[in-house]
Amino acid sequence: MKKFLLFIGGLTALAIVVANLGPMVLLGISVWLLYLIFKQFVKVDSTLMKCGWVIVGFVVLSIAVANIYAIIGVVAAYGLYLIVKEWKVKKVAQDEKNENDPFTNFEKQWAELTK
Repeated sequence: MKKFLLFIGGLTALAIVVANLGPMVLLGISVWLLYLIFKQFVKVDSTLMKCGWVIVGFVVLSIAVANIYAIIGVVAAYGLYLIVKEWKVKKVAQDEKNENDPFTNFEKQWAELTK
């Protein structure tokens, strides 16, 4: 039952990530552009150029604010990561459980002896 719920949760998270992929890309690009604009703003000495960079920064900031709901997609991607991680941990734990099984070990040792 738990694997089924993990599967349904993963499917839901994947759908949310795919639905918000475009806004997530635009949000990432706008944050990167804001960083570059800030670096240019700090470099410039002219007041007129600083005003120009502030105006460009506000335009890019409005793009970032318009795509702020992409954070839902980022949270869903993190949830998907946790679900996949949990799924793999359970699989590894099950494999370790099988290795500790005395019958499995006997068969491995028997195969080594008969070589």
